[in-house]
Amino acid sequence: MPDHLETFEALRPRLFGIAYRIVGGSAEAEDVVQDTWIRWHATDRRGVRNAGAFLATATTRLAINVTESARARHEAPRSAWLPEPIDRTADPAADVERDEALELAVRTLLERLSPTERAAFVLREAFDYPHRQIADILGLSEANTRQLVVRARARLSSPRRLPVGRREQGRLVGALSAASRSGEVAPLEQLLAVAA
Repeated sequence: MPDHLETFEALRPRLFGIAYRIVGGSAEAEDVVQDTWIRWHATDRRGVRNAGAFLATATTRLAINVTESARARHEAPRSAWLPEPIDRTADPAADVERDEALELAVRTLLERLSPTERAAFVLREAFDYPHRQIADILGLSEANTRQLVVRARARLSSPRRLPVGRREQGRLVGALSAASRSGEVAPLEQLLAVAA
């Protein structure tokens, strides 16, 4: 295997993680990594002193370009608040990447949504609860629940930010992570309903 290919392959998981955190989707992240490979392959590598830094910078810039291009076309990422699940069992760094992405997503939810909006949005978007069931959990009307989800979507794309406590973030990250892994959503429902 050529030296430049070996270097790139060794750094590929890290580059994927960088792209994934920026673009929020595994397919888009893979595209960015592939574009990084093309750039790396075409580069005169004799002038590159640090391959890792060069590739991380190229990946970051390409991922930002993808994100800005989508924004310019007024497209919302498929998963604007939580990254899509990925199966990276062969790569031990994937768990760390997933946990970091989840923490970032939860911080975004906490900074931009009220507790009631957050509860309605998470139950609807992450766990596909029907509006009627969300309304029952939160003690609201179904119409109010629908409006909360719509409002939450709009607020997630706004620059508004609220202060977030690390304890509150840790509890929500833990509950979301446990619910997504085990399928047992009752503790998450309880946490969201109490906060709302």
